[in-house]
Amino acid sequence: MKRIDSIDFTRGLVMIIMALDHVRDLMHTTALMLDPTNLETTTAGLFLTRWITHLCAPTFVFLSGTSAFISLKNNTDINAGRKFLISRGLWLILLEFTVITLGLWADIKFRMMVFQVIGAIGLGLICLSFLLKLSSKIIGIIGLVIILGHNLLQGVSFNDDIPLRVIWAFLFKLDVFPITPNFTFAVLYPFIPWFGIMLTGYGCGEIFLKEDGKRRRTLLFTGLGVLTFFIVLRFANFYGDPIPWKSQKTPLFTFLSFINIFKYPPSLLYTSLTLGIMFLILAAVDGIRNKFISFVSVYGKVPLFYYILHWYLIHSLMFLLMLYQGFTWKDLPFGAFQFGRPPSGSGVELPYIYLIWGFVVLSLYPACNWYNGYKSAHREKKWLRYI
Repeated sequence: MKRIDSIDFTRGLVMIIMALDHVRDLMHTTALMLDPTNLETTTAGLFLTRWITHLCAPTFVFLSGTSAFISLKNNTDINAGRKFLISRGLWLILLEFTVITLGLWADIKFRMMVFQVIGAIGLGLICLSFLLKLSSKIIGIIGLVIILGHNLLQGVSFNDDIPLRVIWAFLFKLDVFPITPNFTFAVLYPFIPWFGIMLTGYGCGEIFLKEDGKRRRTLLFTGLGVLTFFIVLRFANFYGDPIPWKSQKTPLFTFLSFINIFKYPPSLLYTSLTLGIMFLILAAVDGIRNKFISFVSVYGKVPLFYYILHWYLIHSLMFLLMLYQGFTWKDLPFGAFQFGRPPSGSGVELPYIYLIWGFVVLSLYPACNWYNGYKSAHREKKWLRYI
């Protein structure tokens, strides 16, 4: 099948937005000390800078499922499709704990490892491979059941049983495990909730087989329906997110409380809000072609390539900033949840974060555009499908 331009654009857009969050994580003055979504300590600008990046992970995971459906649609050899998904999934997990971990923490001793979005996608593709005999409708329904129901299990914990605690963390709940004084392992993306999003994306793959006009209408009404569901359920304040909204000191902060939804793991309301917006973006650009859409789509056509490069570039810029601010290499701490940045006296304010973000995105465009062209010109090289 031909590529779906709206998917490339939407994926590219969230990849661009994602870089903003990572620049903020590594270089904002308060990133190591304050939660940007804590309404007691944050500002509206900082909150929204963090909040907009909530769109990234669920969109990326959902479209991973959709892309898997599209790539396998015309492949009648289920075994071949299964082998591809398994091999790609294993490759993503390997990258998560090697190349990406090094780019994330910049620690050659690997004292911190995190199971996050790339690992969750990798494991999801492996598990999806064993469901290929089911119809896309059934797979999508399984995904929806997971999205709708997993919040019922969030209160379950196994703090006194380490083996069960580890299993539960991988499946449902964020957790951190200090294995030794020099090695920490954390599960930030519990698998089952994110797998539900991927399965739902796979089940929605049929939408993209529709004719252009029907596809756009379906995406639009799906987005509006999902956002209406979010508003009604969020207003009721009884299920779907561990953080209830409440009136705040100003109407603006009350609104921020209303949209302040929980990501780790992705709650029902978090998933509904972010995917609802994703559907509207897909609808808005479906069938439209212009220079802006083409520009953004370049990042969406090589997402893994961009993802790896952006971590190394942002971290390199962070080190340059630390040296500019008078720190030496001996001042840079490495280890659990430490990026190699001194906890105090370092970083820049929010306007500079946006400037650095723009530089990161624009400077990666030539490499992404070249790699996209290389992939298109060398389709016979099957290894290119893995990066």
